[in-house]
Amino acid sequence: MDTRAINRQFAAANIKSPDAINSEYRTLPTPSQWEDASQALATLSEQMLLLESVLDNVPHGICLFDAQQRVVLCNQQFAKIYLLEPEDVQQGATLRSIVERRLAKGTCSAPSVEDYFKNVVVEGSHSWVATLQDGRSIIVQHRYMPDHSMVSIHEDITERKREQFSLQAMIDSVPDFLWTKDKNSRFVIANKALAIQTGHVEAKDMIGLSDFDLHDPVRAQDFYDSEQALIQSGNSTLEREECVIGPLGAKVWLQSTKVLLRNQNNEVFGLVGIARNITDRKMSESLRAGQAEVLEMIAMGVPLGEVLTKLVLIIEMQVPGIMASVLLLDDDGLHLRHGAAPNLPQEYTNVIDGVRIGAKVGSCGTAAFRKEAVIVTDINCDPLWDDYRDIANKFGLRSSWSTPVLSQKGDVLGTFAMYSDHVNSPNETQIRLIDMATRIASIAIERRKTEAQVQFMATHDTLTGLPNRALMSDRLAQAITFARRQNRWVSVLFIDLDNFKNINDSLGHRAGDSLLKAVAARMVNCVRKTDTVARLGGDEFVVILFDQPKSIDVVNNIVQNLRAAIARPVQVDGHTVSVTSSIGLSTFPEDGTEVSALLANADIAMYRAKQLGRDNFQFYTPGLNQNAHKKFEMQGELRNALAQNELLLHYQPQVDLRTGRIFAVEALIRWNHPTLGMIPPAQFIPLAEETGLIVTIGEWVLRTACRQNKAWQEAGLPHMNMCVNVSARQFQDNKWIDRVKAALRDTALEAKYLELEITESMIMQNLDSAVHMMKELQALGVQIAIDDFGTGYSSLSALKKFPVARLKIDKSFMEDIPRNDDDKAVTSAVISLGQRLNMRVIAEGVETEAQIAFLRANNCDEMQGYHFSKPITADAIVALLNEIKLKSEIETSIQDE
Repeated sequence: MDTRAINRQFAAANIKSPDAINSEYRTLPTPSQWEDASQALATLSEQMLLLESVLDNVPHGICLFDAQQRVVLCNQQFAKIYLLEPEDVQQGATLRSIVERRLAKGTCSAPSVEDYFKNVVVEGSHSWVATLQDGRSIIVQHRYMPDHSMVSIHEDITERKREQFSLQAMIDSVPDFLWTKDKNSRFVIANKALAIQTGHVEAKDMIGLSDFDLHDPVRAQDFYDSEQALIQSGNSTLEREECVIGPLGAKVWLQSTKVLLRNQNNEVFGLVGIARNITDRKMSESLRAGQAEVLEMIAMGVPLGEVLTKLVLIIEMQVPGIMASVLLLDDDGLHLRHGAAPNLPQEYTNVIDGVRIGAKVGSCGTAAFRKEAVIVTDINCDPLWDDYRDIANKFGLRSSWSTPVLSQKGDVLGTFAMYSDHVNSPNETQIRLIDMATRIASIAIERRKTEAQVQFMATHDTLTGLPNRALMSDRLAQAITFARRQNRWVSVLFIDLDNFKNINDSLGHRAGDSLLKAVAARMVNCVRKTDTVARLGGDEFVVILFDQPKSIDVVNNIVQNLRAAIARPVQVDGHTVSVTSSIGLSTFPEDGTEVSALLANADIAMYRAKQLGRDNFQFYTPGLNQNAHKKFEMQGELRNALAQNELLLHYQPQVDLRTGRIFAVEALIRWNHPTLGMIPPAQFIPLAEETGLIVTIGEWVLRTACRQNKAWQEAGLPHMNMCVNVSARQFQDNKWIDRVKAALRDTALEAKYLELEITESMIMQNLDSAVHMMKELQALGVQIAIDDFGTGYSSLSALKKFPVARLKIDKSFMEDIPRNDDDKAVTSAVISLGQRLNMRVIAEGVETEAQIAFLRANNCDEMQGYHFSKPITADAIVALLNEIKLKSEIETSIQDE
């Protein structure tokens, strides 16, 4: 063996070579010494070869460095791990050169050689996981010997880490809660979502815990008992909704599914569970149910305090940690009174009860004063609370958000406030809740005010406060009765303001309304308290002079006083306005002995006064009939229209929003006049109502519609409902039920295919009679729908009594959807209320896709409007249904193929 090689082997083994010994002692060894040394060297070489062979079969990379950081021995796995060539790690190679080669190969864990020696090669034995430039993970162990040599051991754990990460990452990526438990209901596996929900940082922190470590004893025992019952029963699955308390103390609703785990011997060794957070859904359901309940309370006339308390509790349930209240604006318009605050301290509510509104009166007083929301996030430093901070601090109130409750006209009705015990500001969800609460509170408060005014409104004009036509007719009837007994006169003055339309057009309706109120007040001051001044509408008034002597001069004087009072200038919005009047006068008994005759004749006389140039008055004479003749002429033409077959029906489809199926059509009348062409119903139906022709026309519509529906059925078209509008005159007709029976009998149409649409106002004119009539129709099998629902005030309180199958949301609510939040809120509430009362809800006037999307999102049942179809002829309905049927057959055929 070459001497130099031998010397290197000795040096590698840290043994003095013969040359070293010779150099040291300057003497040559004896032959015997050379032989002994050679044998030792051969033995050492064999051991080194054996060691190299062993190390090359070890799965770890191993490299031995001497004290000068030179390679003594390196196995193949070390080079393989770092993508090095054998010569890169041959004996004598330095650690620095190896690091340089690893940097070149992209397998170093440091960006430079200097960083490597600074941060990786440190004194003392240690181990770590190194991340290489190529992304692999290596466990590195450095073990230093007493002579400062080093053993470096390397293990590539990339695949193992990837597998571990893949499994945990997979279950951690699931947004739902995922876990497995052993037979003792202790966690074996959990994902990160569950760990966070239970207040832990990592999923591994859950291992070995039970529900008793996570929840209160009662809830934990419930979980344990249900799981043990599942294990004992052997049933494969348990599904249920569960409520837990989250780490922040809020309730969390879960929909959980638990499945038993079995081994190869079918023995249960645990269970796997998955749970989905359904808190948002439960809260939304609770909110919708609460809204419907509050609206029902409003409809049923529950006291306002109870309604507002329920509303506050609903909001508090949606926002844990919040205390809410409602204050009501006093009748003086200056102070706020207690409305509802079930969870605020009683002493605090007592202190603020009666607080005066102003520019710096806490949150509520300021909000009412400004007519805008006031958000105080920290009471302790907000100047609005300077005068009320002490009382707030006394009860631990730190933030206060207040929003004014406004009427539909924008008037302040009160305030809705939310308090918390810490510095706080509302998020978007809470702002939406506040908006919803203020709208419902507005409905409830206005409802109370409306109930107080409803009787007055039913008999008086809203603008002027004068008696309306109904009350005026009643008083005239009483005056006639009295005059007949006492042999006295009753004079009726029909008054129309001249050229009033010009004032509305030039100065606006606001100015016109101001003028009407001023004129009304002047007329009241011109007559006795026993007389009556009534407004019929627009610029038309009626004055009833009660208990008059039989003297034309007395009446003449009163008329002249009225004319002079009306003609006096009025200041309106900075303008001086004057208006004259045309007055017609009829007198009992000479000009009529009945209410209708006296009013009609006074009306005719008033038109005569207008024809004579206005600004005068005329007594009725039989020759004053020019305007009346026009009405009579149209009445005659309308009567002839029936005989001449000039009336016809168009039909507008009604569609099921869930299936898209046409389930009904609404019959809509048209008049094809021989000279004027097609006349819309708005131009002749009011005349028909006024004259009573509507009863005859309505019966024609009913019979024609029933006959058409039966014809469609016999032609093989799908059976559907025929919806027919009922006028007030028809509904009040004592023979109306008999007319419906006769129409069904004569046309052979089954009653269940007929739906009659009536309005809220018709029902409320005589509630008991209306309910009785509806029940009779229901007994026949005829369905009842309330048309234009939402436009009236009085029907809600009796809604549950009505035998109604369907509510029709008035099209006025649909016009601004989805832009108008108030219309959206009311429509959504009507849908919820109707369905809560087991009624189907249909929206009319649907014209856009956005409106349909809103209706579907709010679970509305049906729709009607131009978006699907305008009113069309009977033949067009047939064509439409056939077209739908053909499309359906084609789609079915394609699916079958």
